[in-house]
Amino acid sequence: QVQLVESGGGLVQPGGSLRLSCAASGSIFSIYRMGWYRQAPGQQRELVAVITSGDNSNYADSVKGRFTISRDGPKNTVYLQMNSLKPEDTAVYYCNYRPGLFGKADYWGQGTQVTVSS
Repeated sequence: QVQLVESGGGLVQPGGSLRLSCAASGSIFSIYRMGWYRQAPGQQRELVAVITSGDNSNYADSVKGRFTISRDGPKNTVYLQMNSLKPEDTAVYYCNYRPGLFGKADYWGQGTQVTVSS
């Protein structure tokens, strides 16, 4: 089993910055993909950024140039540095862990609220 503990969400003004973190614990496979998804009220959950255990990363077009995903391998932790935040970034952000092993299901954190408002 894998547990995901998220932190760093909160209220921030437009143009401000926030850093989310997600620590994975339990039976962590050495090859994996971790990242962040978000869901605003009435909308579908969408991918924000992901990073592999090989340090390959991908971003949604809406956050490119503003958000940076990074990984601390020994801590099994992924971070999302969010800069130049906009009101449209307001959503519940969910941490995701995908084992690099055939037949294994994804794991999800409970979600953390990010609100961008003046």
